[in-house]
Amino acid sequence: MQIAITGTGCYIPSITIPNDDFAANNFLNSDGTPIQHENRLVIEKFKAITGIGERRYVEPHLNTSDIALLAAEKALTDANIDKEELDYIILAHNFGDVSSGQSQSDTIPSLASRVKHLLRIHNPKCIAYDLLFGCPGWVEGVIQACAFIKSGMATKCLVIGAETLSRVTDPHDRDSMIYSDGAGAAVIEAVENGGKILSHATRTFTYEEAYFLFYGTSYRPTAKNTKYIKMYGRKIYEFAITNVPKAMKECLNESGAGIEDVKKIFIHQANEKMDEAIVSRFYGLYDRSMPKDVMPMNIHKMGNSSVATIPTLFDMVRKGNLKNQSIEKEDVVIFASVGAGMNINAVIYKV
Repeated sequence: MQIAITGTGCYIPSITIPNDDFAANNFLNSDGTPIQHENRLVIEKFKAITGIGERRYVEPHLNTSDIALLAAEKALTDANIDKEELDYIILAHNFGDVSSGQSQSDTIPSLASRVKHLLRIHNPKCIAYDLLFGCPGWVEGVIQACAFIKSGMATKCLVIGAETLSRVTDPHDRDSMIYSDGAGAAVIEAVENGGKILSHATRTFTYEEAYFLFYGTSYRPTAKNTKYIKMYGRKIYEFAITNVPKAMKECLNESGAGIEDVKKIFIHQANEKMDEAIVSRFYGLYDRSMPKDVMPMNIHKMGNSSVATIPTLFDMVRKGNLKNQSIEKEDVVIFASVGAGMNINAVIYKV
């Protein structure tokens, strides 16, 4: 028996927000003082570091569970399985359903239960639950699905990553330009022949790192007491480039594959410079240079949609929807992510 990804799907929101749309924002420092640069310079520097030129936002009538459903339906169709055969629906997110114009998160019932309801699945043995694990949530969902199948508790699992970060961003915080919305999904199955999950690794660092990402108030002192996603960007950058390459190396060594076998690295689309540094350091651990085109990127047009970045990126490459990027049968690829917690994980997968 092998454990494979047999179907994928994603939902890319229809509303495109270019960087120029932030030109009129009143950006402030964390202490509420004005930033001493024109917004034009702030935006130029932002793009140079993150690589983001535009991002996608969901339409007002859609919520996180709605776009999770849309991605899930595509993955189920792609896998060509009966939805009633699913043993688990694992839905990774961080903020639940936050309706347009609102600030309160809604997680009762769980988003996974909502998706199961919307899929009209009758089978009560299909267990639906949410996974809160920061940006690495979808990868961790794949790892949990793998564990369920290995243990004999499941044969088919649906793993979804969905988020609407546009609804939890502070318009006075420059970091608000990073975040976006989206959803990606994959069906994980026990198969006789096909792809194979070779190994996985997960780490949680909390001694000093637990609050590198957090929920905080607006940078505008007179703003109402609404909380938004906040982060210590420099600390996250230093943490990620130090720890993620090590976890990737441990995972690859455990898989039995060699560094020369790796064809693609699907890394969380957090920040282009940070991702390049992580992958470059990973290859440096093997005394190699980072190969050209080994790291597909869609952050330039999609932004950072947290748990949705890797499944969306993988679906796009798998289906030939990202220019100059493709994967073939038998290719060895790596999924790797870092995010709130602080959590790190990686999966080595043979397509």
